[in-house]
Amino acid sequence: MSSDVDPIFAAITAPGQQFEIAERDGLRQFVNLPQDLNQLIDAARRHGDKTFIVEGDRRLTFEQVFAWRDQFVPLLKIKHGDRVAICMRNRTEWIIAFLATVKAGGVAALMNSRGSPAELVAMIEDVTPALVIADTERAELIRQGGYTGAIYDLTQPPEHIPEGRAEDVDPTPCTPLDPAAILFTSGTTGRVKGAVLTHRSLTTGLLSMQLSGVMVLHDWARKLGMSPEALMAQMPQQAVLLVYPLFHISGLGSAFLSPLFAGSKVVIMRRWDAQEAVRIIKDEQITMFTGVPTMLWDLLHNAKLADADLSSLRNIASGGQALPVNLLDEIRAVCPQAAMGTGYGMTECSGAIAQAVGEDFVRQKASAGRVLPLVDVRIEGPDGKVLPRGEAGEIVVRGAQVMAGYWNKPDDTAAVLSADGWLKTGDVGLVDAEGYVFIVDRTKDMVISGGENIYCAEVERVLGELPGITECAAFGIPDERLGELLVTVVVATGLTEAQIKDEVGTRLARYKAPGRVAFASEALPRNAVGKIDKRKLREAWPALIGDN
Repeated sequence: MSSDVDPIFAAITAPGQQFEIAERDGLRQFVNLPQDLNQLIDAARRHGDKTFIVEGDRRLTFEQVFAWRDQFVPLLKIKHGDRVAICMRNRTEWIIAFLATVKAGGVAALMNSRGSPAELVAMIEDVTPALVIADTERAELIRQGGYTGAIYDLTQPPEHIPEGRAEDVDPTPCTPLDPAAILFTSGTTGRVKGAVLTHRSLTTGLLSMQLSGVMVLHDWARKLGMSPEALMAQMPQQAVLLVYPLFHISGLGSAFLSPLFAGSKVVIMRRWDAQEAVRIIKDEQITMFTGVPTMLWDLLHNAKLADADLSSLRNIASGGQALPVNLLDEIRAVCPQAAMGTGYGMTECSGAIAQAVGEDFVRQKASAGRVLPLVDVRIEGPDGKVLPRGEAGEIVVRGAQVMAGYWNKPDDTAAVLSADGWLKTGDVGLVDAEGYVFIVDRTKDMVISGGENIYCAEVERVLGELPGITECAAFGIPDERLGELLVTVVVATGLTEAQIKDEVGTRLARYKAPGRVAFASEALPRNAVGKIDKRKLREAWPALIGDN
């Protein structure tokens, strides 16, 4: 996306404009980028009595959410830079906890609420928080895992109001390079790693999303022969269905913070339920739906069964996995009024690396989007040399939205992040002459199932601990609904498939349990260097699973 080919982009990023771009510290950055995330958040107060959050019977305006946040800030009693672990399912209290933590100058460590007790405690102990904020169920799980530190259950009314005063809040302002949030990934070794996102990286990522939205608005206005301001004045309040977990970068950024800035209504789903989603879309006049392909399959299936009305949808986007072409065709048949979009990104980049919406997307439906304006992308071969456009290799990115590193993991940081800021994504792909990104493969031994990243090493570690298993391998196979299905092949005695699934689902998050388990009667195949040959196992999978 460059100024010589896109006049809209050139106009709204020109000197003196809201999205003016200039080079600073060797990186392209927004000239008007706020110093810290709180400046962007507090600007949303202007939306006042507009509805911001809908959760079941609960409806809160922007002003009510800010009032709740302001009351909670002094109760945290944290110092500037203290970590606060947030461990809840999607709910209003999660949003309050995040906003209050950032306002108090703390670092919000976002726990995967689907984790097992051991996983939750591992994440918490990794960041040594001053406080854990949880819902009742997660608080109990954390205690079961052996954690003895302070836990504040924000979902239960306290027996008495804790003392808290405004003077308890550290007035020290945050700088652009101060940590704002820590988001977790298991990594290829199965060890928990926390990606540190600074105030600069988060605000850059969020303004990049805003820029994309403004470009779409300007394009619509041009086609209608209107000014963008006049078009905005005619548009009803936008409404977003929040289906991504808030601890995911997609949930945090595109489904919560971005709508907050834009003055949109956010309708919270605690867990995915396609039938309920269809009802909410109609009743709340949802205009924007973003989810993984699995959710879109489920949504369309339930909408067809119920002959449901999805006419309010104006934007439908998919992320986390490639969007199958047949699914795209079905969406366009059911929702012809909606603009389609896709994106490619990762937690370590504060969200999107590439994005395409509307005509941009339709032009290259097989792509993962076009490289965003503030992101540098290069393709490297196995030897680290930069490859020319159109050739496939590892995608490596740089930009102001890239993480500072992994929390307290210098070796892991050095393995993926160079001294001059280039981040290895672990994805194999290419960039064409127009800046479209095409994902070819992954260098990481990872399965993306239903939008969830599952590292095979983590599952194999648990399998290897089970009595009776002498060899094991985990990998993904194609699945129409999930994209990929995690399966395992084991050499084992005295165990059933159900027992293995249950053990993995108990020791790890439930979604990491294998969908199918095949039992091999002989040693698993190995390659020339002695590693289990998963390519051969994939080829042999139909025979291994048989009619089971």
